[in-house]
Amino acid sequence: MRVDAKTARGKRITVVGVLAILCGMTLLVVYAVPLYEMFCRVTGFGGYTQRATAAPPDAGKRVIAIRFVANISSKLDWQFQPEVDSVKVRVGERRLVAFVAKSREDGDSTGVATFNVTPAKAGVYFSKIACFCFEQQTLKTGEQVTMPVSFFVDPAIVDDRNLRDVDTITLSYTFFRASRTAMTIQDAEFRNVFRN
Repeated sequence: MRVDAKTARGKRITVVGVLAILCGMTLLVVYAVPLYEMFCRVTGFGGYTQRATAAPPDAGKRVIAIRFVANISSKLDWQFQPEVDSVKVRVGERRLVAFVAKSREDGDSTGVATFNVTPAKAGVYFSKIACFCFEQQTLKTGEQVTMPVSFFVDPAIVDDRNLRDVDTITLSYTFFRASRTAMTIQDAEFRNVFRN
């Protein structure tokens, strides 16, 4: 009888352990985008950019080329591209560019974009005033949307000796499929905390 009680207890522990692992994995999937955003903001991983409400009043003399790259996950049937491949900006100069997304899916589809800046060491000087990243975009079949990005390069980049060799910064976005429920949680909690 003791063997049976131990076996039954062992099975219950195994079932509870497996369920806990499955719940943990599900939570990681649901919160992947907001957790990635939080991780990047805290660590500066991947050239995470800064947020700003306005550009400096005066632009500097140094000119930097900004390249734009658009990628789509294989699980999202959208077209996605920047309206221009690159622009040249003076440090401190505010620029507005746009990316265009078009759905080729049957029915509504929701995507969310992550971004990265290269070289990563320039991320701390790349400031975005407005951006569509980490925000859900829902498109109907054949619908096309233009998404603006407003940014500037912080003039302090001029004083950083490690960035004297940087004359081009690449801003890259990748769209992934997102579920509405996951993004609703992100919108309600994480965006308010980490976007301000």
